[in-house]
Formats: sequence, C-alpha cells, structure tokens
Amino acid sequence: MSFLTGILYGALVIYLGGWYVGQWQGNFSLLLFVLSVITLFYWLAERYKFRLEREAAAAKLVVQDEARRAELSRQGIAQVDGNVGQARERLLMQPWWLDWTAGLFPVIVVVFLMRSFLFEPFKIPSGSMVPTLMVGDLILVNKFHYGIRLPVINKKIIANNEPKRGDVMVFRYPVNPSLDYIKRVVGLPGDEIAYLNKHLTINGQPIEQTPLAEFYDEDSLRYSLQFSENLTGVNHRILVDKDRPPYVPPQGIEDYPFKENCRYSGEGVVCKVPPKHYFMMGDNRDNSQDSRFWGFVPDENIVGKAFVVWMNFGNLKRVGFFQ
Repeated sequence: MSFLTGILYGALVIYLGGWYVGQWQGNFSLLLFVLSVITLFYWLAERYKFRLEREAAAAKLVVQDEARRAELSRQGIAQVDGNVGQARERLLMQPWWLDWTAGLFPVIVVVFLMRSFLFEPFKIPSGSMVPTLMVGDLILVNKFHYGIRLPVINKKIIANNEPKRGDVMVFRYPVNPSLDYIKRVVGLPGDEIAYLNKHLTINGQPIEQTPLAEFYDEDSLRYSLQFSENLTGVNHRILVDKDRPPYVPPQGIEDYPFKENCRYSGEGVVCKVPPKHYFMMGDNRDNSQDSRFWGFVPDENIVGKAFVVWMNFGNLKRVGFFQ
C-alpha cells in the first residue's frame, strides 16, 4: 500500500505541476472529488482493517510481555529489561501513507463541500472588470445564491435567486467550460441589449451614465474615461477607451449558439437574449472579451455571485464588498 500511495502522490504532483505551468487545463472541483473518494477509501480501510490489525498486534505484544514477565518472576528474576509501552505505541502509530491519506480525508471533504455548496475563492487574472475588480484581487463567490448545484457536473437541484442586472457573476466560459470567467450581468432572458457608440441601451431605454474623473490604470500606465453607470438600480463604475473604435472586430467574433439573435455594425452590436441565457459585459468596456465576442451564458454555466474582495496582497485597501 505504501508503494501504491507513493504512485498516487507522484501522479498528483505531475498533474498539479503540469496545470501550474500551463501544459493542460485543470478542473479543481473534479480533483477535489477524486481526492475525497480516494481518501475515503483509505479512511474506511484504516478504520475497519489497518487500525484493528495494529490494535490486535499491540494487544498480542502486551499479552506476550505479561507472560514473559510472569515466567521470569517464577524463576526469581524481578528486574526485566524492555519497555513494552514504547513498543506498543510504535505498533499503534499510523504509517506515513495512512497519515497522508486517511488522515487528510476529513479536511479534504470539508473543503470540497464548502467549495461546492457555500463559498469559493477566485483570483482576478485580468483587467476586464477594472475599476470594480483589479488584477490580483482575491474574491469570494457565493455558490448557493443562484441555487444549489451538484459539484463537478454543475446540475442545479434546488432553485434560489435568479440573476439580476448588475450582478457580478462567475460562470463557465461557454467557449471552453473548463475556464471560469467573471463579468457583470447586463441582459436577462428576453432583453434586447444594444451597445452602440459605447452607450448601453436595454429594451430601448438608454442606461444613465454620469462622467467621473479620469481613471489612471497603474498596470497599463494609461488614463481612461470613467463613468458611473446606473444599471437599473445598481450603480457601478465603468471605463471607456476613447481611442478604441465602437465596433466589434469581425475576426474576434466566435461562432456561438443563437448568433442569429445579434446584429453587428460599425456602431456596435444589438442582441436579443434567448431564454435561460444571459448577456455579460466587463466594466472595462473596451478591454473585455465578453458576450459581444462569444455570445450568451446559459443558465447551466453559472457558478455563483461574486460579492467581496477578501484580500489583495499588493493593496490592502482593496478589501471589502463591491457592487
């Protein structure tokens, strides 16, 4: 079993190493599920086999020592060498391969359950949600806000809140579901979304934008126009690059489902959101690959609602709730 455990740990190191250097895409939910199953097997084996065998061996050792001491006592030998207590403790001690498998089962399963049904941490990798979220922000995502979903397969089993305009949502990227994206919900099922000449209109109603002071991006060392946008009751900031054209480059548009619902022009794009789908946009409007490029997010791709920055090691002032 120690040899088998060594092989399993070696495979885990290779998998995580390849994932870290970008050789392949990882699925952390699936990895936690597999680790939970494997460590459960070891935990059951420890509880109902290996521990009982060690306890039986320790008890046999004590009986043998007592018999030995009794026999020596009958021979008139009172001083007997050896400490059976230490030997018994060594017999009862878990070997390393059980300590690092069965011993980790409770921790792994708690992390798996919390991450699957309660809260999941994410790190912001890009600037598509600036100024709301910055590169390096560590955020928490509420996994049950939009309903309880089975881990790994992401199947909703209990409904809860429906997504609202203005929610910051984490979802599985429709083009590659192994990747998680974060954007803002702009269009709900049945909405007509128009983003023309860098102004957003929903169902024929222009969305209010209030000019703010220019935003200086320390990563790109550039200033951008900044606005406060009132997305049907949710006030948040957006950035607009005045030097970028308003249209979506044709070469950047994916061949996505329900593409016929969208009309592209030199001014931008107009889309009718299909049932059980959502139109997503980044707050950094001209630096965001979003629904304008790859289409709508189906309900089954929803991961959860982002709501708080719990840490940014480069800027502790970033910690706090956001809209």
